[in-house]
Amino acid sequence: QVQLVESGGGLVQAGGSLRLSCAASGRTFSTYTMGWFRQVPGKEREFVGAVGPITWRNNAYYGDSVKGRFTISRDNAKNTVYLQMNSLKPEDTAIYYCAANVRPYYFSTLRDDYDYWGQGTPVTVSS
Repeated sequence: QVQLVESGGGLVQAGGSLRLSCAASGRTFSTYTMGWFRQVPGKEREFVGAVGPITWRNNAYYGDSVKGRFTISRDNAKNTVYLQMNSLKPEDTAIYYCAANVRPYYFSTLRDDYDYWGQGTPVTVSS
């Protein structure tokens, strides 16, 4: 069982920045792929980005809507993954979820491949 706890959401003006954090339990965190997704009421959960396990040298992959503005990083010593969000836009407003794919060294961007989810943290970007 892996527990994920997000933090760092809030209200920010358009053009501003926020950093989300996700603390994970589990002894083999470095082997997980960690993803971020977001959801607006009435819409499907959208892939934001994911960072690969240690064998991927922490390389990350991003959804088209956030590419160039968001950065994912991880600190395996702290069992934590981060989502740095810059140049925020009103359309980035959503509940942001951290997720873990615990199949060792397996990278995926597909929502259904993620085994554990955090409770979500809200991000609101005002215009």
